[in-house]
Amino acid sequence: MKLNNQYKILFFLLLVTNISFGQNDLNIIKERIVEDLMQTKIDDAKVASILENMSKDGSFKGIDYSDLSRNAGFPHRHHTTNLVYLGKAFKNKASGYYNNSQVFDQIVKGLKYWVDHDFVGENWHNNQITTPTNLGELMLILGDQLPKDLVAKAQPIIGKANMNASGARPSGDRIVIAGILAKNLLFLGEFEEFNKIIRIIEGELKFSTGQRGMQHDYSFHHRTDRVNNTDSYGYGKYANEFGDWSYYVANTKYAFSKDKINQLVDYYLDGIYKQSVYGIYADVSVQNRSISHKATFVARGTQEIERLLVSTDYRKKELLEIIQLRKGEVQPSASFAKFFWQTEHFVFQRPHFYTTVRMFSSRNRNMEVPYNGPGKTTHHRADGTNYVMLKGDEYLNIWPVYDWQKIAGTTILQKPHLPDPEDIQKEGSMDFVGAVTDGLYGSVAFDFKSPHDPLEAKKSWFFFDDAYVCLGTAINSSSELEVATTINQSLLRSDVQVMENGKVRLMTSGKRTLEDVKWIHHDNIGYVFLNPTSINLSNQTETGSWAQITDEKNISKEPVHIDVFNLWFNHGSKPSNASYAYIVVPQISRIKLNDRSNNNCNIKILSNTASLQAVKEVKLGISQLNFFEAGAIEIEKGMKVQIKSSGLVQLKMKGGKLVGLTVSDPSRKLERIELLVSGLYDVQGENYHSSIDPVKKETKFSIDLPSTVFLGKSVNVKF
Repeated sequence: MKLNNQYKILFFLLLVTNISFGQNDLNIIKERIVEDLMQTKIDDAKVASILENMSKDGSFKGIDYSDLSRNAGFPHRHHTTNLVYLGKAFKNKASGYYNNSQVFDQIVKGLKYWVDHDFVGENWHNNQITTPTNLGELMLILGDQLPKDLVAKAQPIIGKANMNASGARPSGDRIVIAGILAKNLLFLGEFEEFNKIIRIIEGELKFSTGQRGMQHDYSFHHRTDRVNNTDSYGYGKYANEFGDWSYYVANTKYAFSKDKINQLVDYYLDGIYKQSVYGIYADVSVQNRSISHKATFVARGTQEIERLLVSTDYRKKELLEIIQLRKGEVQPSASFAKFFWQTEHFVFQRPHFYTTVRMFSSRNRNMEVPYNGPGKTTHHRADGTNYVMLKGDEYLNIWPVYDWQKIAGTTILQKPHLPDPEDIQKEGSMDFVGAVTDGLYGSVAFDFKSPHDPLEAKKSWFFFDDAYVCLGTAINSSSELEVATTINQSLLRSDVQVMENGKVRLMTSGKRTLEDVKWIHHDNIGYVFLNPTSINLSNQTETGSWAQITDEKNISKEPVHIDVFNLWFNHGSKPSNASYAYIVVPQISRIKLNDRSNNNCNIKILSNTASLQAVKEVKLGISQLNFFEAGAIEIEKGMKVQIKSSGLVQLKMKGGKLVGLTVSDPSRKLERIELLVSGLYDVQGENYHSSIDPVKKETKFSIDLPSTVFLGKSVNVKF
């Protein structure tokens, strides 16, 4: 009996010890979160303004509490945000309002007004995320000092953020809602429930290809429409939220596994940062409806990386380089090409320029729905959009005056006005949309059929070190309206100079059609035409307003005047098999452009037909062949390539020999690609092999293609 009692006592002591350790860990985590919240720099003038703006009943002047509509934007959020700011001032020793009784009394009044009314907006996000976030933070900052009855009344409102809430579906919002719940459980001291929620957050870092969440190519889909949300939900609401919690629970019993944190590192480096300009700035090509909001041009922060490095050394050198880039300590040095095959998005970077191509297909819808008003003009932003950036601010806040039917890279029917916002998101109908890349170079193919207009085209892009080539053909439309292919529409940042009829001209402000143009130079970017061509140029001030591009309320209607550079081909009405060809040469002076254009920038157009668009970069010895159907071509004397199906092929030649071969299948229908190539090459690999015909002096390559979640990914043949 004594022995049994000793075991009972020992068990009890262990239980108490574990509870003590668990509570201690909870305190550590809570302190980290509160420390985070208190990082806000308090402006006492702002505190005074907030206090002055409060009514006797605890409400705030200027907030229309009666308008709970979606398009109103839930101005009520300013009420709870103000309370949090006052709470931070009250607890901040550096503020003149530290421990100020007037501030505390106003917080109590403001909280009472809110819990008495419990404002519920039409947009679920306000009720399940915005309000619970603010009230939950208020609890962590000074909940222990607030009247207990108000704290109790606030709990059901905070509790609208729960794992059964409609917004807690798998994707970025699930982690956000779980995080709100976890913070509230910390405030309540419920460590067992807290542990359950932490495990839910940890479990959300996973591949969810084909569904909401992170895809196997490290892009992110927030919804089942499979529109690219990597830079929005996939960044702030998924990666950064997970990263914050990995830091909060680090070195405690609640810590995330190293495998999960390392997978997050991969997602940052191979997904998010490869869709950011030089890994530093936001890329407009992956923005959706948020493009309707005014932006600031600043380097992104480093906190997300610093927090990762608390828990892992995985890929540390690459992470440290991003920190240095964002702090301006080093210049961009990375060169890469990446195709996000789950999202139809191609990115190409060199140390001196960054460019992208955004598309859609029968697998993905074209664009995000303009939920709650913003994004109402984005109908064509996935129609082969091709932005080019040297700094990253070339399109900064151009959108109020933008011609949304002349988007860089796109071919669009020029309608009197855009369709209704409800008609923006459409299903794609074409399969042959994709890219081929070896990780350093690549080409993109887009069998384009507009879901909005009677218009179709074959479009391709070919990317090399100092320039890239844009080809279009089989441009057909039955409409009487004109069709335009836009080369670029960006901020007018410099003089525009043109080589027209063999002479260089400095263009005055205006809008005109130019004939026999060889090249155009603007903002250190050259646009070269392989044959003298007719082109439309506008370099003048355009006028618009932010209110014109969104249906949100309370948006400024003040006229905005911005100088814009716009360059486009006019294919006319009812074009039949129209085409275009041009080369973009980034980061080049006007004098050097003139010299390079004399040899067409080492570029040779091998084909620009509906069946094959192909380009060769002579100096690099790289040929990129976009076969829309089976065919053959001679890329140089004695070197013929034949494919038995559609497909994309990239070859590298050196000394008359094939030294590099990469293929892909944009249609996602083939199990393998078979190529016949001049010359004798004996190569074998896990998913490819060659057969030599010594009589015909040619080699047949049989290359197995990726399957399942890797359909559309390129295959490299190693020699």
